[in-house]
Amino acid sequence: MEQQQQDRRFVILDTETTGMPVSEGHRIIEIGCVEVIGRRLTGRHFHVYLQPDRESDEGAINVHGITDAFLVGKPRFGDVAEEFFEFIQGATLVIHNAAFDVGFINNEFALLGQHDRADIAQHCTILDTLLLARARHPGQRNSLDALCKRYDIDNSGRELHGALLDSELLADVYLAMTGGQTSLSLAGHGADAENEGQGAGGSEIRRISGRAPGRVIMATAQELEAHAERLAAIAKSAGGPSMWQALTEAPAG
Repeated sequence: MEQQQQDRRFVILDTETTGMPVSEGHRIIEIGCVEVIGRRLTGRHFHVYLQPDRESDEGAINVHGITDAFLVGKPRFGDVAEEFFEFIQGATLVIHNAAFDVGFINNEFALLGQHDRADIAQHCTILDTLLLARARHPGQRNSLDALCKRYDIDNSGRELHGALLDSELLADVYLAMTGGQTSLSLAGHGADAENEGQGAGGSEIRRISGRAPGRVIMATAQELEAHAERLAAIAKSAGGPSMWQALTEAPAG
């Protein structure tokens, strides 16, 4: 089973559009995908700008910076549809806010009359990192920028949205969310750091050595008395001893 997971093919995908929603005739103008196998980027990617045959909304241009003039002469979706489908077919598509991108992709295939491909969930597994992030970080901001900050992923080059850059950042975010911390260096880079081995996935784990033990500060009698009064109040409210009392006052076995 673990080997099957390692061999599983992931395609991290992002799109940019003329605006939203798709029901108002908006189209895809950029697709960016990167391939991940064995939790590593393979170097294979799919990236294209597309002529949408309509103008982009000003608000959308402010987000991605892709002007109508830039898209003149670019291929249309029909020109790349076969290559794109072959790239994603059978893969697990990792998408942030998947409903948005999937809706647009399905629409593009439908406009070509390729109704057998107009539901890519029939050809790929869809994994929504926004839903994953909300489950792992409830009540927090879970935009791509917020997740990059949370997982210490450098997104300093992301002044505007771009499908290929965003898919590369999302790949790092997804691997961090699903594989734990990818780079753990507790000792920094100084000479006092002693390498203790490699964690899962080659993560480097270091321990601090050569430091004097920290100073232990004992509680005062007044603080101990206040602590006892607090535990008694908790026990009275709960109708039984607190977990602290159960652990510290249990008779030795």
